[in-house]
Amino acid sequence: MRREAAILITLAVSAFFGVFFILPAVSVIGAAFKGPDGMTLDYVIEVFRNPVYVEGLWNALLLGLTSTLVTLLIAFPLALVSHRYDFLGRKVLGVLILIPLVLPPFVGAIGLAHVLGVAGSLNAVLIDLGLIDEPVDWLARGRFWGIVLMNALHLYPILYMNITASLANLDPAMEQAAENLGCTPLRRLWRITLPLAMPGIFAGSSIVFIWSFTELGVPLVFNYFRVAPVQIFDGIKDLGDDPSPYALVAVVLLISALIFIASKLAFGRNTSGAQPRPKGRDDLVKLRGLRSIGCAMLFLGVFLVASVPHSGVVLLSLSHDWYQTIVPQSLSLEHYIEALGDPVVVPSIENSLLYAGLATVLAVIAGLGIAYVVVRSDIRGRGLLDVLVMLPLAVPGLVLAFGYLALSQKGGIFHFLIGPNGSPALLLILAYAVRRLPYVVRAAVAGLQQANPALEEAARSLGAGSLSTLRKVSIPLIGANLAAGGILAFAFAMLEVSDSLILAQQQEHFPITKAIYTLLGTLGNGHELAAALGVWAMVFLGIAIGGATIIGGKRGGLFRM
Repeated sequence: MRREAAILITLAVSAFFGVFFILPAVSVIGAAFKGPDGMTLDYVIEVFRNPVYVEGLWNALLLGLTSTLVTLLIAFPLALVSHRYDFLGRKVLGVLILIPLVLPPFVGAIGLAHVLGVAGSLNAVLIDLGLIDEPVDWLARGRFWGIVLMNALHLYPILYMNITASLANLDPAMEQAAENLGCTPLRRLWRITLPLAMPGIFAGSSIVFIWSFTELGVPLVFNYFRVAPVQIFDGIKDLGDDPSPYALVAVVLLISALIFIASKLAFGRNTSGAQPRPKGRDDLVKLRGLRSIGCAMLFLGVFLVASVPHSGVVLLSLSHDWYQTIVPQSLSLEHYIEALGDPVVVPSIENSLLYAGLATVLAVIAGLGIAYVVVRSDIRGRGLLDVLVMLPLAVPGLVLAFGYLALSQKGGIFHFLIGPNGSPALLLILAYAVRRLPYVVRAAVAGLQQANPALEEAARSLGAGSLSTLRKVSIPLIGANLAAGGILAFAFAMLEVSDSLILAQQQEHFPITKAIYTLLGTLGNGHELAAALGVWAMVFLGIAIGGATIIGGKRGGLFRM
């Protein structure tokens, strides 16, 4: 790649990220510390003086910490068993337990809320078993734990994959030496395996914590309002007159950044004891009989429990009469048909297709250029560029969405992006593109690393220009990777929660997730219609993930770092 073109792409991408990623985040922080007479700490201090905000932050912290702990209790045993043993159906079950990650928790929360409701399945089961006499309002007593459960069931695959990767890089000789010296399995786990796997555990836990700490959709579905993300969402109404929402967002961003930085400083460079297993060497212990079945049941049990929320969504969408029974008394497709006639549903699908489609085009174009700079150029700073475009994965979507909203107010820098009739289309397209760009970049980088650069050099030596080489040689070589990354970016943009709930304020501009949230507040069969739309979202996302895996998998994996 020509040096001039690489520099030009780097400057363009840096400017794009500076304006549409860094600026919104910085603007929120700036507004939190900007007083009438200059910089001040009064607004941030006032957040900690306000008992409602303090309670919201404390609840958010407890949700983050508790969700992380429960997620770890689920993921670590699974990763350890998968690392050490070969059991019945190991490969298939290892894939099945990852499925909850690709299903939006915002949708799953609808099903779980119905299962735990007064007239839900849990009460019906307990009454049939004679364990209780009257229905219990589990959500009124345990909304906090319902959110923790929903977070854990959705996020444990992240921690599982991090721990599995960390265990795979341990030097097997260290555990073998401890075993030869008479160290018991439990002591070996505590003194050798756990400390060496801590980088992966902490890295995955920091992601789970940030996600749970800033989760907006699930608390809204569970009507758990005294938590910081929901308070920020409610503060949108007084955005022009009250600086408190800015200060609250700044505090949330600061806590998230400190957790992320702490994980990097504490374990980012800790590679002691890391030694990839030699190729062809298999240290797995082959299990047979009841032990093999027991391990398989552990994986299958986690998968079945994690599927309960989404099973609840499907049953709710099909239910004709589901009241105080374990399953609906009768099933019907009427909610799917009625949803298509709802004035909110069809326009929301059209809007989401438009927003996500244009965002994907933008992300693919930018991602292809970034990947070329990272893989095919030799300019300084290309590694920094690669790190820069991955930052959206570490910054909460809630913060970025709030920054976009603040800058798009009258007199703001982004106000020109508001279309006729207050349309937030351009804001949502840019927000979706920035948030999902890392998926395209990772896919394109993987493709270019696997493609032979000699083919591109041969085309240029025969007189082909840079654009001609890109169009006729490079893109066909990495087409599968680009398609896979684009599918993922499109699918997740279609079901984005924070940006959609915060930036879309008028019904005619609602994307799918905002339509689902609106239907939940509709009297009558609003929950059933929301569930029907949620099922369509789950089916769409499942097909997209499967297609991306099939397309990208043929070229050596979708996200090879």
